[in-house]
Amino acid sequence: MKLWELLTELPYVVDTRGDMNTEIREITSTSRDKTDRGLFFCIVGARFDAHDYAWEAVENGCVALVVEHYVEMEVPQIRVNNGRGAMARIADAFYGHPSRQMRMIGITGTKGKTTTTYLLKSICESAGLKCGIIGSTGTLVENQHLDSKLTTPDPIDLQKTLRMMADEGVQVCCMEVSAHAIDMCRLDGMSFEVGCYTNLSQDHLDYFYTMERYFETKKRFFTEGMARNAAVNADDETAAKLIPDLVQPHITYGICVDADVFARDIEITEEGVRFTVQLHGMNEILIHMHMTGMFNVYNALAATSCALIMGIAPEKIRDGLEAVTRVPGRIEVLQTGTPYKVILDYSHSPDALENILKTVRQFTRNRVIALFGCGGDRDKGKRPMMGEIGGRLADYCILTSDNPRTENPQVILAAIEKGIKPTGGKYEVIENRRAAIDRALRMAEDGDVIVLAGKGHETYQEIMGIKRPFDEKVIVSELLLEIRKEQENGI
Repeated sequence: MKLWELLTELPYVVDTRGDMNTEIREITSTSRDKTDRGLFFCIVGARFDAHDYAWEAVENGCVALVVEHYVEMEVPQIRVNNGRGAMARIADAFYGHPSRQMRMIGITGTKGKTTTTYLLKSICESAGLKCGIIGSTGTLVENQHLDSKLTTPDPIDLQKTLRMMADEGVQVCCMEVSAHAIDMCRLDGMSFEVGCYTNLSQDHLDYFYTMERYFETKKRFFTEGMARNAAVNADDETAAKLIPDLVQPHITYGICVDADVFARDIEITEEGVRFTVQLHGMNEILIHMHMTGMFNVYNALAATSCALIMGIAPEKIRDGLEAVTRVPGRIEVLQTGTPYKVILDYSHSPDALENILKTVRQFTRNRVIALFGCGGDRDKGKRPMMGEIGGRLADYCILTSDNPRTENPQVILAAIEKGIKPTGGKYEVIENRRAAIDRALRMAEDGDVIVLAGKGHETYQEIMGIKRPFDEKVIVSELLLEIRKEQENGI
């Protein structure tokens, strides 16, 4: 592809230098990548400026640069006033605008994005549509799974993935849209048939600093032309600040307030939830889902609302919702063969931890044992909040490491303790997460429910910047095997 061909829909060009007929065969934002006639994006980041590494990219095969200021090199350069936005749009063009060949559905919000995409994928498949997912658990096309480092991948990986999906015949792509992705222009130039707003609660304040900026960033997904239609959780208190500014067609969903799509007659049990979805001007639908919790009612309403906008029939919506039995790391009951339950959940924010503990409390016959920590190098304000929630809602808490990253785990745990101590709740601190899980399994009794919160689908633990294998499903299985051997040997 000629360099000039990548610029035909690029609004950020200030000027150019060199031969725009240069042939481009690869694109990259990593100067260490070996390329064959590559185009290198000089992105200015928080910790480094890629302009300083342009020479390395050229040594490794790049023949042109996208820059925000010219560098002293004899290669063609495109100077732009928005490097990240330019990278997104050029990547889109390089891979042949794959999102234009599919129906794109974007789900944004603090919680519920992953589960909503899985529910919507099942609904689409019940309607005979081939559907893919891009999100925090990776990329999923039918039963083919690919790992991903980010909830919303960087523009080059994203467009490459969308190209793969389009070539595989995917008709609908359900995609988690993170606030980071919006702020970093990863979706620049893309258009979504439906955008869904699930909720907003405290998270990522290490990046956004204030809840207002966090909200305004998510709001941009709907107010800057990316979503042609919208579905909004009217029960979330921030919806009142979003809905008045929507100019595209939209519907609301909820349980507590008047909404276009709402649930009633809700019954929550250990096995799942049963409820009726009422649609204004349409017949009601009786739903029996195999995943429990009030938050999954909201996730089902979100998926239902998106499906209705897409024109999917109510009976197909019901079939799709009822077909889902689990979502990786989301209130996932592990098969342990024990008289107590072990539940894996990704809840790593205050609101998410409160939701899972309240849900589990509804069907626990004995004690709720909560095991959790907080991530390092992230929002420090939520640490005492999560401690308070655990102390208030669980019968016993085990405070442990999550992903401490480059922070001292003991500093993180001390901050959580500040929140749990005033509650008077019973707890102990075991920094080593494997040892903490072992302690939870050994202390559990008949009728208890152990909630392993924070890691969910993740299969690693990041300590001092190094990701080490840590799959809690595997670890629980290994520890239970050890415990059973000890019992058999009378130890």
